[in-house]
Amino acid sequence: MYQVMSPKAEEFISHEEILDSLAYAEANKNNRELIDEILEKAKLRKGLSHKEAIVLLDCELEDKNQEIYSLAEQIKKDFYGNRIVMFAPLYLSNYCINGCEYCPYHAKNKHIARKKLTQEEIVKEVTALQDMGHKRLALEAGEDPVNNPIEYILECIHTIYGIKHKNGAIRRVNVNIAATTVENYRKLKEAGIGTYILFQETYHKESYEKLHPTGPKHDYAYHTEAMDRAMEGGIDDVGLGVLFGLNNYRYDFTGILMHAEHLEAYKGVGPHTISVPRVRHADDIDPDAFDNGITDETFAKIVACIRIAVPYTGMIVSTRESQACREKVLHLGISQISGGSRTSVGGYAEPEPEEENSAQFDVSDNRTLDEVVKWLMEMDYVPSFCTACYREERTGDRFMTLLKNGQIVNCCHPNALMTLKEYLEDYASEETKVIGDKLIEKELDVITNPKVKEKVMDYLANIHKGQRDFRF
Repeated sequence: MYQVMSPKAEEFISHEEILDSLAYAEANKNNRELIDEILEKAKLRKGLSHKEAIVLLDCELEDKNQEIYSLAEQIKKDFYGNRIVMFAPLYLSNYCINGCEYCPYHAKNKHIARKKLTQEEIVKEVTALQDMGHKRLALEAGEDPVNNPIEYILECIHTIYGIKHKNGAIRRVNVNIAATTVENYRKLKEAGIGTYILFQETYHKESYEKLHPTGPKHDYAYHTEAMDRAMEGGIDDVGLGVLFGLNNYRYDFTGILMHAEHLEAYKGVGPHTISVPRVRHADDIDPDAFDNGITDETFAKIVACIRIAVPYTGMIVSTRESQACREKVLHLGISQISGGSRTSVGGYAEPEPEEENSAQFDVSDNRTLDEVVKWLMEMDYVPSFCTACYREERTGDRFMTLLKNGQIVNCCHPNALMTLKEYLEDYASEETKVIGDKLIEKELDVITNPKVKEKVMDYLANIHKGQRDFRF
């Protein structure tokens, strides 16, 4: 039984505890005996404390670093296999009243094109996303109670779920909007959202307040405690994230693991996902203005150490990262990626004119969804468009129990293969289809339950008849 803890930010994100952990890691980064003990514990696949994980992140012993990378890759395979979940962001509005210094949507930016999708425009955008093959969206919107009230977000969700085009349908809508009230989280839950996502940006309170000088987001405690309110409002799955580059990465790495520990203790279930974006150029935002940038090597090690510390969580990397960087971290822990993304308000149905730039950040990986799917399969990954768990109510602690027991593979792998086949049948290029069919044939051997395998093979054989969305 989980222990009920106070949801007060200053208690579960303790500045003093983070500083103590950083000092401990600095003192022990070459302590071979301690690092061996931590790695032995990590091999149990039960996770690590924030204090243990930061020691691994700081480790300077090359042979031990190779062990860290190898273990992260194996843990990722143990929990998530070779499946990579696909999604796309959909920006609804970039109206915002906050003053965030790293985001071009900040209220003082008077030259960025301000846009808000109408319901008719949403139909066009979602239809275009369906025609690519997407089944899962992450909704994004600035914080503006006049232009983007909760009623607007709810209307958008209702519209999206109602759009059916050819064989296309959005089966899961995740939502990334500003911290809000328990009542509004209940409304989002009733609307049928999947994961509620909110990035902390940085866990360092003083830096956080300087980076958010004006607007509701300035309130560090209200923002940091949002996940507790979301869970109180009935949302089972929540997604954490920090924006690496804003603050010292060691501090924020420790902070996000403490937040994960808090959710596990407070609600009995940790974060469904952890995102690891980095600051990128966008409109009037220059990433070089922030002096906490991290190298690709450090970024990869952060991914590996989060995977080891929180083995059950899904890990997300977006098109902020290049193809080469995404390829490296896929091996080390990433289980979800976006493809064919647009970070502007609109742009899927028709390209956005240059003079009307409304993007939140510049995209580093500009490939189409088909190109990303083909690339993944060439590396023996199974691109998955599955959303079955959420519609079968395998969420929150129910999902985590299955995942931690290793039983979720009996649902995930069959569903991944069937949704991949749907994609190949409906949307893929001929070259991608050939590669995909060969991969599916090979991956069928992973299914050990004869009855499940028989049903999957029957579905795959008859998908051309128009049947869609059979799921376990």
